[in-house]
Amino acid sequence: MHGTPHIVSDVMTQTVAAIGRRAPFKEIVQMMQDWRVSALPVLEGEGRVVGVVSEADLLSKEEFRGDDSSRQGAPESSPFARLRGIAGSGKADAVTAEQLMTSPALTTHADATVAQAARIMARHKVKRLPVVDDFGMLQGIVSRADLLKVFLRDDEEIAEEVRREVVWYLFPPPASVVHVEVEDGVVKLGGHIRDTALVPVAARLTRAVEGVVDVRFELTAREPTPA
Repeated sequence: MHGTPHIVSDVMTQTVAAIGRRAPFKEIVQMMQDWRVSALPVLEGEGRVVGVVSEADLLSKEEFRGDDSSRQGAPESSPFARLRGIAGSGKADAVTAEQLMTSPALTTHADATVAQAARIMARHKVKRLPVVDDFGMLQGIVSRADLLKVFLRDDEEIAEEVRREVVWYLFPPPASVVHVEVEDGVVKLGGHIRDTALVPVAARLTRAVEGVVDVRFELTAREPTPA
């Protein structure tokens, strides 16, 4: 198989909103609104990523806002006392990026595959990943929306890759004759093949082609040629 998977540098955004360690709370909120993002990398020096501040980090302050009894004077058995223990982590009282940020930051590299970045996001339930070089310097950012760009591939581009990387590999002519059609990312393989046991393999390989939404088969076994 010779297909080259999309990598993070193919889809990442290179112009990135970022903040320094000392950025104040209100500045962080304003920047998120201005850039319409849910998280900001925190940088030090000439651009090394040291953490990330997300909307969830900022909401800690709102979560514990209100009755002062949530911080003092409440019985130890009360819900406010339990909240006080959570607030003790510092996020509720944080006023700068350094106090708010999650560190070390979850990051990815420009040469990581889109699938690898997607797995990191899914595993850690984050929406965006800073893209860094080998020294931790910020190169860009990749979001869930960026990763979905692979599904915008042209249907004919997908069909050509399926022909080259799946059909010609598993069902070479003249023993098999397979036609590939793609519509809205859905691949249909039709025709005659010598070995139907290879259909599950073809399904797995076709679904691995970036941009494929689903795969359907209209394949029949080809009768062996009489000797």
